[in-house]
Amino acid sequence: MDNNQKYNIIFAAFAILGILIFHEIWAQQRSITAVPYSDLERLLREGKITELTIRENVITGVLREPDAQGRTVVVANRVEPQLAEHLLQYGVPFTRVHESRFLVTVLSWVVPALIFVGIWLFIFRKFSEKQGMGGGFMNIGKSKAKIYVEHQTGVSFADVAGVDESKAELQEIIDFLRAPDDYGKLGARMPKGVLLVGPPGTGKTLLARAVAGEASVPFFSISGSEFVEMFVGVGAARVRDLFDQARKTAPAIIFIDELDALGRARTAAGFGGNDEREQTLNQLLVELDGFDSSSGLVLLAATNRPEVLDPALLRAGRFDRQVLVDRPDKIGRIAILKVHMKKIEMATDVDPSQVADLTTGFSGADLANLVNEAALLATRRQGSAVGMQDFTLAIERIIAGLEKKNRLLNPKEREIVAYHETGHALAALALPGSDPVYKISIIPRGIGALGYTLQRPTEDRFLMTREELEYKIAVLLGGRAAEKLIFNHLSTGAADDIARATDIARSMVTRYGMDPDIGFVVYEDNQERFLGQQGPSGFNGCKISDSTARQIDASVRKIVDDTFAMIYTLLENNREVLERCARLLLEKETLLEKELLELTADMKRQENYPAEPGR
Repeated sequence: MDNNQKYNIIFAAFAILGILIFHEIWAQQRSITAVPYSDLERLLREGKITELTIRENVITGVLREPDAQGRTVVVANRVEPQLAEHLLQYGVPFTRVHESRFLVTVLSWVVPALIFVGIWLFIFRKFSEKQGMGGGFMNIGKSKAKIYVEHQTGVSFADVAGVDESKAELQEIIDFLRAPDDYGKLGARMPKGVLLVGPPGTGKTLLARAVAGEASVPFFSISGSEFVEMFVGVGAARVRDLFDQARKTAPAIIFIDELDALGRARTAAGFGGNDEREQTLNQLLVELDGFDSSSGLVLLAATNRPEVLDPALLRAGRFDRQVLVDRPDKIGRIAILKVHMKKIEMATDVDPSQVADLTTGFSGADLANLVNEAALLATRRQGSAVGMQDFTLAIERIIAGLEKKNRLLNPKEREIVAYHETGHALAALALPGSDPVYKISIIPRGIGALGYTLQRPTEDRFLMTREELEYKIAVLLGGRAAEKLIFNHLSTGAADDIARATDIARSMVTRYGMDPDIGFVVYEDNQERFLGQQGPSGFNGCKISDSTARQIDASVRKIVDDTFAMIYTLLENNREVLERCARLLLEKETLLEKELLELTADMKRQENYPAEPGR
């Protein structure tokens, strides 16, 4: 039973006691009516009273029958000192009660006070929880770590797919926790800390819980942000308390999620909350130096921002090992999909490999969400199983956004969008090495997408040549080229395509050294962070002259202009195919890969990319 339940029970008990006291007083006041003493004597003479109870100050008489007012008991003040002798002449039995006022006094003063104290404690407890004070001032320095044992985590390596290399790295941790004495017989020691590094959604937290489940040891889980509070010294106290708890239950695993919230690099001067965070980090460093890895205590941590961590935290002897948990490749995506597909009713036409082809760049969390979205779509259409169509629609919803069926385009806009999307598709089909087109549609989706072209990569790519990058630019510019060829005007629909094409061209010149006139020199900071996060654009930290900047701009423009001219010529040579596909797209609103291949069977394709002079 946790503290919240205890406080609730105590408050409920006090409330029930107060209600009972109130009810008793109210009942007595309702059934007893005070009368003059003369009326009491009159009732006695008339024989209407069957029994008397004499107290110190009052006399209570029980009526033989209820009177006209419905009274069954009458009370009168006692006025004669020798009342007993006077009452004997009536022959009515009577008694006298000697009662103590001590209990009444205690109940009337102490019980209400206890009720108010209970209410105050209950309110203060709730307020403390909302303010993050850990259940009151007495527990403010206690660790908030959640403790799990093997059957409570419910996660093993069988539940984690697509990160085989990471699991192999952590297998040593499991072997050590199972048999720490045998593992160190050659003099080796286990790493004190293991840092799981990877983009969001790749399964770092799940992997840590799987390690605890495999090793069958207690698992202390806490977020980095839960250490730092508004009170100075609380974070350091919680770090000490966490490690004290873990030492008592060793062998055990301490897992700190979102380590960057706690271990951010320290600055020259800290004030206020920043100083409190640095004190907490210092205490964590001390604890890492203080415990012996042979005791069976292992510290796991996860972050998706390793570049902001303090160098002292990552040095040897603290977090000795860094394990990369990256986005899965195709084989990993297939394995992850199979894990999640076991939980739903699948149709026979679903091929995990085909779904993996359409989900390049998806993380494990993205794939889990994809399977759930597909199941929801199948439920919505009242299907008996989740089919491949549901997965395709779920992928389109995640990538392009929700269908906007109420967004009606006028006939002219629909025609422009149809030729635009067909231009993308024909450019991808005509250029060698481009990803195959899986589907094109002119159904509006998301916030601003009036249509979309969905390509299906045949394999994961980790290296690209200049020609392949130019092909990507050509596919992006295919929509603008088709608009200019058919309508001889330009629209705003290609704004995002042009921005992406320009970024690729600028990276080719300033980062990849692919322009012969500029040379093999980097003129731009690496904007891509360790985990694929984009930083600010510009030439930050790179000193270049104005003439070099103008030359870079000219080279970027030349790449984009030459690529646009090439794809425009290619579409012009296939204008009949372009119009044929666009007309059918206007009619059906969606074209699949099989239909596109049939429509473009006679299309003139680009076999070799023409080499530019001087390349």
